[in-house]
Amino acid sequence: AQSTAAAAAAAAAPTPFGEAPAGYVAGAGRGFGGSTHTNNDGPTGSSGPAMEGSLFSGKDESQFDDDDDEADRIYNAIDERMSSKRRKHNNEGNNNSNNPSSSSAIGDQFRELKEKLADVTEDEWAAIPDVGDHSLRHKQKRREDVFTPLTDSLLESRSKLNADASAGGQNALAGTAQVMDGTATSTAGFRTNLSGLAEARSTVMSMSLDKMSADSASGQTTVDPKGYLTSLSSTKIASAADVGDVNKARLLLKSVRDTNPKHAPGWIAAARVEEAAGKTAQARKLIMEGCEVCPDSEDVWLESARLHSQDQAKTILAAAARRMPNAVKIYLRAADLEHHDSTKKAVLRKALEANPTSVTLWKAAIELEDADDARVLLSVAVEKIPHSVEMWLALARLETYDNARKVLNKARKHLPTERAVWIAAAKLEESQNHGEMVDRIIDKAVRSLDKHDAVVTRAQWLKEAEAAEASGAQLTSAAIVKCTVGRGVDEEDRQRTWADDANASLSRNAVSTARAILAHSLSSFPTKRSLWLQAVDLERNHGTPSSLDEVLAAASERLPRTEIFWLVRAKEKWLAGEVDTSRNILTEAFKANPDSEPVWLAAVKLEWETGEIERARVLLSRARERAPSARIFMKSALLERECKHPDEAVDLLEQGLQKYPTFAKMYMMGGQICSEDLPKNKDCLDKARKFYQRGLQKCPNNVVLWCLASQLEENVADYGVGSASAGVTKARSLLELARLKNQKNPELWVEAIRLERRAGNDKLAISLMARALQEIPSSGLLLAENITTSPRVEQKSKSAAAIKKCPDDPRVITAVASLFAAERKNDKARKWFERAVVLDPDMGDSWAKLYAFELDAGTKDTQEKVKERCISAEPTHGELWCKIVKAMSNRGKTVAENLDAVAQSLRDKMRLN
Repeated sequence: AQSTAAAAAAAAAPTPFGEAPAGYVAGAGRGFGGSTHTNNDGPTGSSGPAMEGSLFSGKDESQFDDDDDEADRIYNAIDERMSSKRRKHNNEGNNNSNNPSSSSAIGDQFRELKEKLADVTEDEWAAIPDVGDHSLRHKQKRREDVFTPLTDSLLESRSKLNADASAGGQNALAGTAQVMDGTATSTAGFRTNLSGLAEARSTVMSMSLDKMSADSASGQTTVDPKGYLTSLSSTKIASAADVGDVNKARLLLKSVRDTNPKHAPGWIAAARVEEAAGKTAQARKLIMEGCEVCPDSEDVWLESARLHSQDQAKTILAAAARRMPNAVKIYLRAADLEHHDSTKKAVLRKALEANPTSVTLWKAAIELEDADDARVLLSVAVEKIPHSVEMWLALARLETYDNARKVLNKARKHLPTERAVWIAAAKLEESQNHGEMVDRIIDKAVRSLDKHDAVVTRAQWLKEAEAAEASGAQLTSAAIVKCTVGRGVDEEDRQRTWADDANASLSRNAVSTARAILAHSLSSFPTKRSLWLQAVDLERNHGTPSSLDEVLAAASERLPRTEIFWLVRAKEKWLAGEVDTSRNILTEAFKANPDSEPVWLAAVKLEWETGEIERARVLLSRARERAPSARIFMKSALLERECKHPDEAVDLLEQGLQKYPTFAKMYMMGGQICSEDLPKNKDCLDKARKFYQRGLQKCPNNVVLWCLASQLEENVADYGVGSASAGVTKARSLLELARLKNQKNPELWVEAIRLERRAGNDKLAISLMARALQEIPSSGLLLAENITTSPRVEQKSKSAAAIKKCPDDPRVITAVASLFAAERKNDKARKWFERAVVLDPDMGDSWAKLYAFELDAGTKDTQEKVKERCISAEPTHGELWCKIVKAMSNRGKTVAENLDAVAQSLRDKMRLN
C-alpha cells in the first residue's frame, strides 16, 4: 500500500515535460516494459500478453498488421543468432581453461622450466648455441614474378564483348575521352577498341592533310613529306584558355564591326583572329565581306590578297585596281605576284598610266630595265615628276659627261634649293679631273642656296662632306669644308671648334674631311702650335711619308723657333735612310735656333748613330762653347766613354760638375767609369767613392745615387779592400742613412731587402719586407717584390692581397702574370701580361717579360706581334730594361735587339732558379 501510494504521489508530482499522454509507459520503447494489466478503457500501463517483447509493444492489437509481425520475426531471428554466437564463444573459453595445451596456458607449461634456470651456471649459459634462422622462406629460392602476355586475338575477342560504344558496324574509339589540352587520353568506364585506334589514327592524318592543303594561300600544299611526323608531334593544340581568348576577341571585333562597319582595321583584325585560330575559310569570308563594306581601303584589299591563293589574289587585286586606280600599293603587290619580268613591267606600266607622278612606281619600273631603257624611262620620269631629286641624279649618272651637265643644269632650275644637285655637279667635275671647277661650283652653290633662303646648317654641310669623301670625291669634300666650316662660328671660338670638328670627323674615319678642316684652321691660325701638332699626328697615323714631310716643312717654316718640328722632320728622314737630307734639315734648324740644346743634341746623335764619331765630337765641342748645358757635358763624357777614353770622360765630367754641381747623372757616370771602366784597385775605388760622396752631398734626395754607393761598398772585396761581410755592413749602414733622409721610399727598401738576400740573411730580409709594407702598404714595387720572393704556397694569397691594394700597378700585374706562367696557365698569364703593357707601355720590363713568355709558350706569330708592338711603344723605363739597355756593350742597339737581350736575361735567370 505504501509503494502504491508512493507511485501515485510520484505520478501526481509535476514533471518538466508536462502531463504524459494516455497509454504512455515509461521505458517501453527501450525494452523496459513493466507489468501488463488492462482496464475497461484499454491499455494503460502496458501491452497485452500478445504484445510483450514486441518491437511494437505499447500499441493496441487492432493497430498491428502482417508487416509488423514480419518485422518482429526478423528482429527475433537476429537476436537469436547473436545469442548463439555469444554462447559458442563462452563455451570455447571454458574449454580452453580446462585444456592445458591451449594458447592461453602456454606460460603455465614452462613455469617449472623457468624456475630451473636459477640453477644454470655461467659456463652452461655460455655454452648455449645461438639460434639460427632455419625458416622455410630462406631455404626456398624466391621466384620472379611471371607475366604472360595475351595474344591480340584474345584481346580482340574480349574487346568485342564490351564494345558498347560501337555502332553501325564501324569500329570507333570506345569509351575514350581526350583531354582538352591534347596531352593525355584516358578511358572512362569502357575498354579500348584497338582496331578503332588504328582507324582513328588514319582518319586524323587524312583530315590533317586535307586541312593543310586547304589552308595553303598559294594553292600548293604546305606539307613537308620528310618531316611530317615531326610536324604532327609539334602541332600545338589550343587549350581552353586560348579558345576563350579567341572567343572574346571575336565578340569584341564583332562589336567593332557592328558599331562602325566602315572601319577597315576592324575587318582586318577579325580576319587575322580567325587565321590565328586556324579557320582560314572563315578569315577569307570575313575579309571579302570587308572588301564589300570598305571598298576604298587598300589595306583591306591587300589583306584579302594575302589570305587567298595566288590566282585568287590576282583577281582580287585587279578588282581593287579598278576600284582604286590611284592606289600605288595595290599595283606594287600585283607586280610582286608576277613571276616574269615582262608581266611585272606590264603591271607597272599600267600603274604608271594611272599614276604618272608616283616616284615609287617609277623606281620600281626603272629597276626592272637595263641601262638604255632605264635612261628612256628616267627622261620621261623627270618630265612627269620634276621635283624628284633622285630621278634627276639617277639620269645624270646614266648619261655621258656633256649630257649629265645639261641634266644637272635643268635640275638646278627646277630645284633651286636642293644642295644635292650642286654636290652632284661638283662630283661630276671631279670625276673629269677638273679640280678648279669643284671649288667654284661649291662656292656658287652656297651663295645660290643663301639667295633662295634654303636653310642648310654647318653640321649638315660637314655631313655632306663626309658623305662625299665616302663616295670617293675627296676634292668635293675639301671644297665643302672650305666654303662652309666657318659658317655660324664666333671669332673667339673658331680654333677650338675646328679642332673638335677635326677630331670628330677622324673618329668617324673621315680622314680627308679632318685634313681639310685642319688645313682651313691652319690657314686662319698659322702660328698655333697645337694645330700643327694635331696635323702632324694625323699625317703620321693616317697619311703617307710625303704628306707628313709636307706638314712638317710647313710647320717648320711657320714656327722656326719650335725645335720639335725640325727634330721630327730630321728623324723621319734619317729613319727613311736619307741622312744627307736630315743633316740639311738640322743645319737649317741651327740657323733658326743657334742656342737650342735639343737641336745640338739631335745633330750629335745623327752623326753618332751613323758612325761619324769625329764630327759628333766636334759638334759637342761647339755646343759646349755656344750652348753649354749639363746634358751636353754628359753626352760629351758618354761619347768619350764609348770610345774607350775614360780619362777624357772623367775630365769632361769634372768640367761639367764645376758648372752644374747639382746634376746627379754626372756623379753617377763618374762613379761608374771609375768602378767599371778603370782597373779594379784601391785608387779607383777611392775615386768612385769620392764621386758618390760628392753627389750625395749635393743631391741627398737622389735614390739612384744611394743605391749605387751601397752597391759599390757591397763589392769592395772585388777591389782587394776588406772582406765581403765588412762591405755588406757598410752598404747596410748607407741604406739605413738613405732611408732616414728619404722617408717612405720604396726603392730604398727594396734595395735593402735585396742586399740582405744576396748576403744570405733571409730572415732579416723578411723582417725588412714586413717593416716596409707597414710603412708603405700601397707600394706596387714592394708588393711585386713580396710576391716574387715569397714561398710558393704563399704567393697566391699575397697576389690576391696585392691586387686589392694596387689593381692598376703594372709591376704587380706583371708579378701575377709571372706566377701564372710558372704554373703553366698560359691563357691567364698572357691575359695579365697584356694588361700590364696596356697600363704602362713605357715600362720595358713588362714588354720583356711578355716577350720571354711568348718565346716559351707562344707561337712565331705572337712573338713577332709582341716585338712589333714594343718597337712602336719605344719603352724607356724599367729596372732591368734600363740596366741592360744602358750598358756600354748595348749602346747603339735597336729596340728589337734590346728586347731580345732583356728577354734572354730573364730566361737565363728563370733557368737558374
